[in-house]
Amino acid sequence: MARLKHKLSEPPLPPERGVKAATFRLLLDTAMTIIQESGHIPSVAEAAARSKVSRATAYRYFPSRSALVTAVIDSSLGPVRKLASANPNGRDRVHELFLQTFPRFKEFEAQLRAAAQLSLEQWGLERAGLLEEEPYRRGHRVRILEHAIEPLAPLMSPAVRNRLHHALSVVYGIEPYVILKDIWGLGDREVERTALWMADALIDAALRDAEQKPARRRPAKANGARATALAAKGG
Repeated sequence: MARLKHKLSEPPLPPERGVKAATFRLLLDTAMTIIQESGHIPSVAEAAARSKVSRATAYRYFPSRSALVTAVIDSSLGPVRKLASANPNGRDRVHELFLQTFPRFKEFEAQLRAAAQLSLEQWGLERAGLLEEEPYRRGHRVRILEHAIEPLAPLMSPAVRNRLHHALSVVYGIEPYVILKDIWGLGDREVERTALWMADALIDAALRDAEQKPARRRPAKANGARATALAAKGG
């Protein structure tokens, strides 16, 4: 079972009905629009002003930028987080996951980039002792990928499985878009193809590693010492 260093941020619970539910939705939609239009992460006060809602009311629903961004990402990726597959083939499950969810990443790219931006900004403030709000903690991909590679688990040791899990978490999410679009200038479709290619390569590497015999993993120094001992015995 994968373990995270920090507890994940959970979105505020929306009111069920009435004016409160409508106000919550208005603030959330406004924040999503601001991010989509400008890539800018609005403060709660900014979202309130644009929604023509009082600050006091807005802060009752979203007490911080972290809470607001958590709600934005939950609204953007809710269906992704609920995906489940009964496919017994681990590679096929990973393919299903990437093919079904990367279009969603493309649709909400601005919101996902904003969330990553906030996380990086807060990381620096937290290290400097200047963070004044609860930090936004990402990591839902850990559980999602754990489900995807579950059929592969019996084929490899826990160490190899964990390494595959860690590696896939690097290529699944908004990060491939940031690197491949911003640095390489690739289009969305090529980002998806490259990410899936990397996932396949990581699965292949993990399976090759799992097939290796323990004897082939011994350090060269240890094998050399054993050979010297056998030679001394005449073996």
